[in-house]
Amino acid sequence: MFLINLSCVLLALKIANVNWQSKLNKAAHHTSDYSSTEAILRRGQAFSITLHLQTMVQSGDNFTFIASTGPSPAESQRTKAVFNLSEEGASGWSATQEPSEPGCMNFTIFSPANAVIGRYKLKLQIGSGNKVSSTLLGEFVLLFNPWCPNDDVYMANEKERQEYVLNDSGIIFQGLEKYIQQEAWNYGQFEEDILDISLAILDRSLNHRQDPAADVSNRNNPIYVSRVISAMVNSNDEKGVVEGKWNGKYCSGTNPLQWSGSVTILRKWYRGRYKPVRYGQCWVFAGVMCTVLRSLGIPTRVITNFNSAHDRNINLSIDKYVDISGKTLHLTEDSVWNFHVWNESWFIRRDLGSLYDGWQVLDATPQERSKGIYQCGPASTRAIKEGDVNLDYDSSFLFAAVNADYVTWIHYSNKRKERIYSDTRKIGKFISTKAVGTNSRVDVTANYKYPEGSLKERQVYKKALKLLAVRSTGKRTKITRRRRRSSVLILDASPVIGQDILLTLALRNLTSDFKNIRVKLRASAILYTRRPKAEILGGNSVSISIAVKEISFKISYSQYKNSLVDDRKILVTAVCETKQGASLLVEKDIVLQDPFLTIKVLGPTVVHKAVNVQVTFTNPLSEVVTDCVLRAEGSGLIKDQLRINVARMAPMESSTVQFEIIPYKSGTRQLQVDLVCIHFSDIKGFVMLDVAPA
Repeated sequence: MFLINLSCVLLALKIANVNWQSKLNKAAHHTSDYSSTEAILRRGQAFSITLHLQTMVQSGDNFTFIASTGPSPAESQRTKAVFNLSEEGASGWSATQEPSEPGCMNFTIFSPANAVIGRYKLKLQIGSGNKVSSTLLGEFVLLFNPWCPNDDVYMANEKERQEYVLNDSGIIFQGLEKYIQQEAWNYGQFEEDILDISLAILDRSLNHRQDPAADVSNRNNPIYVSRVISAMVNSNDEKGVVEGKWNGKYCSGTNPLQWSGSVTILRKWYRGRYKPVRYGQCWVFAGVMCTVLRSLGIPTRVITNFNSAHDRNINLSIDKYVDISGKTLHLTEDSVWNFHVWNESWFIRRDLGSLYDGWQVLDATPQERSKGIYQCGPASTRAIKEGDVNLDYDSSFLFAAVNADYVTWIHYSNKRKERIYSDTRKIGKFISTKAVGTNSRVDVTANYKYPEGSLKERQVYKKALKLLAVRSTGKRTKITRRRRRSSVLILDASPVIGQDILLTLALRNLTSDFKNIRVKLRASAILYTRRPKAEILGGNSVSISIAVKEISFKISYSQYKNSLVDDRKILVTAVCETKQGASLLVEKDIVLQDPFLTIKVLGPTVVHKAVNVQVTFTNPLSEVVTDCVLRAEGSGLIKDQLRINVARMAPMESSTVQFEIIPYKSGTRQLQVDLVCIHFSDIKGFVMLDVAPA
């Protein structure tokens, strides 16, 4: 029970304490999961308070409530509401008195569905004759309300509300379009301090520092709030939460691959006096933003776009250049990432019209400035699908991310260049998110674009080009793949880190130009952005006759072990040339698989009862491994991340670690385990647990 002792005389009325009916209100407002004794409420919905009195109410007393938020509350800014009993104020706030026991007064207070969100103070002002006195009844936090039909963030489906507002764990999809991997993420939006941190993020924004009153006044609008959060989750302009890094070593911070959730990151930023946390990449920015927006009450999910275009000049064309050995040349700032992760939030678009209501794309990864700041969105998925690239916010950049053409050129030493192929279908594949209620993958590509190759898709692309004033270089014809598809690189088996990689170049449907060819093979360790970081094979060549249909290659562990980056990705290219000068290029992205990590929970999981967890993993390398750390976390299961040092492991040796958890919340919970080692990148695993009430 949440009580405030006042012992304050208000003319003839003396209040002993205020009962904020915490349990009742939190259940009604779907805020019971927040780890806080504070009153946490949702706008557009009534809440109850009880005043316990030491003296009787006088018949002539007039009651006026004042709700205020922000540093300079004002009725004109909608940050202050003054309302009397049984009368709805101009602000939309109202209060009614309910039947009560002797010595008590029960009130029901109603906030409007468009109220400013944030931390409020509630005062009671009592007038008796010409005398007026007031007292502070307490503070409460007001959030967006997806359960309220009049709220801009209203979501009609209860299962979707459970997933996109109340689920505190999830899955972020990564990998390649043909090798999609699940990575668990602990959102933890209800954990201790997280709501306070989310409100602090708003208060640290550039908008708030420039004009606090105007900033707080705009916090009734999910369009405004989500855009501010997209700027504040990265540190580029506003000393926000996470500092991005895609190059070099991570010695002065944490490797982005080692994060498993948002809670540790947000607490580190908050307790470190708002110093940006090092380091993040796209899935980290998206995971953190999902936590913050869900904590504030905005339905949010994480989206992965495979083969995601970064179109710097927004001309809807991504040009890639390679030399005659297959080496990538950096002659353009455009790029295609194996995958990119962003967010979608659900709300209506009063600024654009009802056609554009629903899922809105937001991206906190600092790629390009928008109106001078590294922020992106919200952009309506409907606007992206329809090619309405002139609409706010950043719809042109996001349209290109899922729709740009991919053109590959060979750049010769004499500065001559030859277009090898133009692919109109490569970009924006298998756009994915976690399913409602399960960890399955749902493909949402149809929300972003019409079927590839359809007449409607062509029309939308041309419409976008016209709106962007991009001069078309010709007709956007069907996919041109004659040369590329005449040969393919095939993996003989899915390689595990520590093993050799076996590849076959299969030559198919070659024209008469390719009777005798020279094949140059190159392999590079790459980041998930497809940026080469280290060379593994440097243009090895072999001459063959067209009679040879297959050529086998091997990349040994000894060749790649010192070049492999933490992403565990390798790009293999084969350039086939003839004496007549005809060329074809074949590419293969490879992700080295982690060895398996198994998690066993040795008993039933019950709130406040200890249970042991057993984790077994194997050293995948043919060398001794030392200095490993096993980490575990999970909202409702472990309050602070658990770290266990792992002893020396011999080559290919299996090891078992056992630890204890004491669940503190019931329901379906996600336990994540992560083996961190300097010899190889993280080995991760997770298990879903059904925790019974005590």
